[in-house]
Amino acid sequence: MSLTFITPPLQQINSEIARHAGVELYVLRLDLMHPWVNGNKWFKLKYNLLEAKEKNFTTLLTFGGAYSNHIYATAAAGNLFGFRTIGVIRGEERLSLNATLSFAIQQGMQLVYLNREMYRQRNTPALEEYLRQSFGEVFIIPEGGSNLNGVRGCIEIVGDATIAFDRICVACGTATTLAGIALSLHQGQRAIAFPVLKNGAFLAQEIENLLKNYLASGLPSPYSSPASWELVCDYHFGGYAKVNDELLLFSQQFTQEHGVPLDYVYTAKMFYGVMDLLKQGFFCKGDSLLLVHTGGLQGNVGMEESLQRLSKS
Repeated sequence: MSLTFITPPLQQINSEIARHAGVELYVLRLDLMHPWVNGNKWFKLKYNLLEAKEKNFTTLLTFGGAYSNHIYATAAAGNLFGFRTIGVIRGEERLSLNATLSFAIQQGMQLVYLNREMYRQRNTPALEEYLRQSFGEVFIIPEGGSNLNGVRGCIEIVGDATIAFDRICVACGTATTLAGIALSLHQGQRAIAFPVLKNGAFLAQEIENLLKNYLASGLPSPYSSPASWELVCDYHFGGYAKVNDELLLFSQQFTQEHGVPLDYVYTAKMFYGVMDLLKQGFFCKGDSLLLVHTGGLQGNVGMEESLQRLSKS
C-alpha cells in the first residue's frame, strides 16, 4: 500500500439553495487524501505517530467503538509506518466481526475488549497503568486522537486553502478538529461546528480547555489566539450514530447531485445542517463557506448493515 497522500482538493458545490442565499459553497475533500488513512483522522494521528517514533515506541494503543473511524485509521497507519497496534474496543466481542474490525485485524491490530464500565475509565491513570502492565511500554493515543498532538495536526487542515473563506464548517465529535481549525484562522474568519451527539453544548467547555491548554503548551500555532467559533447543536438526529430516513435520503440525494459521498455519522449531519441554515438565511449574502469533509466513509458499510437488520426485525 502506498504511503502517498494527495493534497485534498477543493470542490465547489453548485447548489440552487446556496445561489438563492447569495453564498459560495466549497467542500474540502479530506476523504480523498488516502484510501485508508484520510479525513481528520490522519491530521489527529500525524503528530502522535511522530512523537511515538521520536521516543522509540514500537507499539501504539488506542480506543474506539466497534465501528470507529479512528480504530480503522490507526490500524492502517500503524501498519504503513511500522508500528504494532492494539485497539481497545468498547463493549463485548461479537462474532462475526464487522467490516471495520475485520480490516483492523487485517492491518495487524490486536483487539482487546473492555466492558462499558471499564471503558468509561479509559482516560484515567489507573486504567492506563493497567494497560501498560498488560501490554508493556505502549504509546497511548486517546480515543479519536483527542489530545494536543491531535489539535496540532488539525491546525494544518485548512492552512493551505487558496480561498479566504468567511465561515468554515465541520462536524464535531470530540472537539479536537474544531479547536485546531479555530487556531488556524485569522480573526476575520469564523469556525462553525455541528455536534453529532445529543446535548452537544457541553463541547463548548471541551473546546475552551483544548484551546487554553494548547496555547499554554508552547506547541506551534500560527496565531496567539483562536478565531471566533460557535456550536450549532440542532442537527444530531437523535444522538451519536443515530440516523433516520430524512438524513439517509438527504445524503443519497446530495451524493447524486454533487458527487460527494457523505458518511452518516458525521458529514451528512453537518451538510444537512448547513443546507438547512442556508434556507433560513443564517449566513450573510456574499459569504464564502468551506465545508470540511472529514472522511469516515468506511463506517457507512456497518451502518447500512445495521439498518438492514433493523428493517427485517
